[in-house]
Amino acid sequence: MKNEPSKIPQAGNLLISEPFLQDENFVRSVVLLCEHNSEGSFGLVLNKPSILHLSELVEELSFLENEVFVGGPVEQNTLHFIYFGEKILEGSIAIGEDLWWGGDFESLVDQLKSGLLAPHDVRFFIGYSGWGSGQLSDELGENTWIICDHKVDADVLGNTPDELWRLLLKNMGGEFKVIANYPLDPRLN
Repeated sequence: MKNEPSKIPQAGNLLISEPFLQDENFVRSVVLLCEHNSEGSFGLVLNKPSILHLSELVEELSFLENEVFVGGPVEQNTLHFIYFGEKILEGSIAIGEDLWWGGDFESLVDQLKSGLLAPHDVRFFIGYSGWGSGQLSDELGENTWIICDHKVDADVLGNTPDELWRLLLKNMGGEFKVIANYPLDPRLN
């Protein structure tokens, strides 16, 4: 299971953890890469729900019951978000077709309150996944991550967290389709 050597990760790519990754923060994880440059990388784990709901974290959004996901092990006292559709928030960064990362939070609250942005078109995260300069490249060289170009949209995120990892690998075909069915513990096979 090797990444293409010329494949350089870029914002909007998905990083799929290899099947036997032992790091408890990233077991069977799918990370949306939001930024990758010479200084480092920033991503959000798409398939690790927390035990929290948005209404418990943000008083202004107490009317929303959106599930909050664990974006990663770094700075879990921070709140991040992505949203789908047209760019409607100042400061949002495009990370895919109709996919935006961050932006003006007060405006986000207003858009959600007014119904101009549907709650299911936003996903919230506590913490994030971060890599220092060259760290992600090293991990890719060690085959810790599989780079996937699959478009991230509300349909993809509509899969259960447990199924997202498997579904993306199956859709990649070939050897990836085979490893999608590997058990968490190969001794149980």
